[in-house]
Amino acid sequence: MLYRFLLLMPKKTNNILLVGPMGSGKTSVGKLLANDLEKRFLDTDEQVMKKTGVDISYIFDMEGEEGFRKRERLALKECLNDNNLVLSTGGGIVLSQDNRDLLTARGTVVYLQASIDSQVERTAATNNRPLLQNKDPEETLEELMLTRAPLYEEIADITIITDNKSLKEMSKEIQRAINEH
Repeated sequence: MLYRFLLLMPKKTNNILLVGPMGSGKTSVGKLLANDLEKRFLDTDEQVMKKTGVDISYIFDMEGEEGFRKRERLALKECLNDNNLVLSTGGGIVLSQDNRDLLTARGTVVYLQASIDSQVERTAATNNRPLLQNKDPEETLEELMLTRAPLYEEIADITIITDNKSLKEMSKEIQRAINEH
């Protein structure tokens, strides 16, 4: 079914699709990038929350990660019906082959790569990350990266290292890389 769906869609669009771990800056830089390029900004997590009327933590509590991933997949498909957008995705969106296929078919995939130290620092002040609600967020982030980093790399058209960079620096670097791509 997905294969047929992908055949009916244009191969590439002028969408910029941001992937990477939590704390890599996808949402923050995505908003700035969309503004700089006069594109629409969407975030798959925000779309899930808008549809359900509850936050991601609540969905995880009620439906588990599997329930959330189903909702995330639907949100991704809806978002990718659009064109001329910057899309920020959840860190685990790459776990599904269908999602990876959709992302690579519908835009330029930019992997925002962040060290574990940066992720720990950037996520420390928030309590809305269900996968980090344990005793050792650093260990969790390391485990997640073992699984997810190869998947981000697999679909990335462009990789940007985000450590020690301002949002403005990241936005400019993404724009340069896209122009060269």
